[in-house]
Amino acid sequence: MAGRRRPRRPPARTAAGTPVAADASPTPEGVFDIDSGTARITADDDGTGWLIEVNGVQSSHIVTDDPLRLEFEYMRWIAAVIDDRHHPDDPMRVLHLGAGACTLARRLAAAYPRSRHVAVDVDAALATLVRDRFDLPRAPVLRLRVGDAREVTTALHTDSRDVVIRDVFAGATTPENLTTAEFAEEVHRVLRPGGLYLVNCADTRDLAGARAEIATIGGRFAHVTLVADPAMLKGRRYGNIIIAASDDEIEVSAAVVKTLLAGAVPASMRDDADTRRFAAGATVLRDAGSDDTAPDGDVSPTSPAAPS
Repeated sequence: MAGRRRPRRPPARTAAGTPVAADASPTPEGVFDIDSGTARITADDDGTGWLIEVNGVQSSHIVTDDPLRLEFEYMRWIAAVIDDRHHPDDPMRVLHLGAGACTLARRLAAAYPRSRHVAVDVDAALATLVRDRFDLPRAPVLRLRVGDAREVTTALHTDSRDVVIRDVFAGATTPENLTTAEFAEEVHRVLRPGGLYLVNCADTRDLAGARAEIATIGGRFAHVTLVADPAMLKGRRYGNIIIAASDDEIEVSAAVVKTLLAGAVPASMRDDADTRRFAAGATVLRDAGSDDTAPDGDVSPTSPAAPS
């Protein structure tokens, strides 16, 4: 859900209607069978990049010759928050839940040469496709791992990541088991002290899902902020909200405000207090069958869950 114009150029196909084989065309174009259905790769009208759709839903975009360029606005917002907290020399360890075409991993690897990335996707065929068709960084810079996002996160060592990015969708929605308090607890465990959790939350105009996710994540992390198009926060349209959480303060700096306003879709960033007010009264999401009896509702910015 990136609000981006779809290219008009059709994918290359053989006379029989099957995708052009990799050795028959220098381009990645085509429609391909993957484990979850089909992936379609189409070229931009100007020939500079590629749009990847999974089962008809826009998933990723890659600019062939410029890994620093991000076409999807929500990815730019994620990058802006990370850039405001980290120096280019930082040896970041980043976990990407929802690999897609590894666009963000590719961008961060270029911007932070000492960073290392693990990108997780449940679809093995999709992971193979993007690795074969695009010039992605190789291990140890980028490792593609096939598996369930929650199971992989649960298996990781404590204090092993600086940034966790959740961008997982089954169709147009995020699997429920990646939105709960129990999963937020696992992410918190995996992050190093002061680490950053970034969530791409796609929601409708009533914003009930975003409010519930903020209440849930804000119950585990000391600081929580959001980035979004102001029109969406007013309920005028649906789209993406980025939730950022950490036990260290997330500053709404002049630099990040300027970056967010400069995009094709200008965005605003709300600080911890405003974000918690936005989510006031929302129900904390929990695993099915959870015996947690803690009350739902407001999450106080002055009394977050204590760090482990």
